Amino acid sequence: MTKSRSQLMVEQLRDLQASSPDIEASAVVSGDGLCIASALPTGVEEDRVSAMSASMLSLSECIASELGRGALKQVFIKGEKGYVILVSVGEGAVLTALASEHAKLGLIFSDMQRFAEALHKLLRDNNSMDPIPTSR
Repeated sequence: MTKSRSQLMVEQLRDLQASSPDIEASAVVSGDGLCIASALPTGVEEDRVSAMSASMLSLSECIASELGRGALKQVFIKGEKGYVILVSVGEGAVLTALASEHAKLGLIFSDMQRFAEALHKLLRDNNSMDPIPTSR
């Protein structure tokens, strides 16, 4: 049985979380706030994560552009209990991850960037079914 693109993405999100144990949850969200795929724990509302991620992506893109910083690469939010990291996945999509407060951020940024690049190719190429690399 052939897996859908969404199922493949969910599997890859879980692989991302397995390769980066400090990542507690992740999702791929479209620019209009629709969840493309997610690996969120119980109690985290997919719709809220999607809407907030899309809003943050849109605002961050405007800030980067208006202040002459070029194309948006990532958004980093630090809270008392951990981090929210958003990485742009080409035009109109974002990879969102929730990380623990003691996360090794360099490794997470590296893993997320690698995943985002492969995901961008997957989203862009309708016929591509190559796995998304997440292991170091």
